[in-house]
Amino acid sequence: MSKVIEVVEEIASPIINELNLELVDIEYVKEGKNWFLRVFIDKENGVDIEECGMVSEKLSEKLDELDPIPYNYFLEVSSPGAERPLKKDKDYEKAIGKNVFIKTYEPIDGGKTFEGILKEFGDGQVTIEMTIKTRKKTVQIPFDKIANARLAVTFS
Repeated sequence: MSKVIEVVEEIASPIINELNLELVDIEYVKEGKNWFLRVFIDKENGVDIEECGMVSEKLSEKLDELDPIPYNYFLEVSSPGAERPLKKDKDYEKAIGKNVFIKTYEPIDGGKTFEGILKEFGDGQVTIEMTIKTRKKTVQIPFDKIANARLAVTFS
């Protein structure tokens, strides 16, 4: 599966860059009997349906031409949504000061899930400040222990 994602990223990146958009993530997953290729795009003020449609059309043409995927699949191009995944260094840097949700591969400080304000990113770790019953607690999480991370929507 990761080979498919690598190949699709090579094909999709020039198309997305040409439209001044950002490639956020690519998923290639089987759900039931069907395969789905999901491409998530974004830009500073969010993407609209027309931009998703343009990327979908151009990417579909290129994928049909090169035929790098051995199975039939459904192509979906969309925004990453409010709970955007944090994958690349620049994602973490842009998320400093925002609420994030992080899952780790193994327990850190007695837990594997953390939600709080991303305070720092660098030196191989992220630092988040969590509020637990009105008390603030700072946790440093080694970057290589993060299974997944995303922005977390909060309702005030």
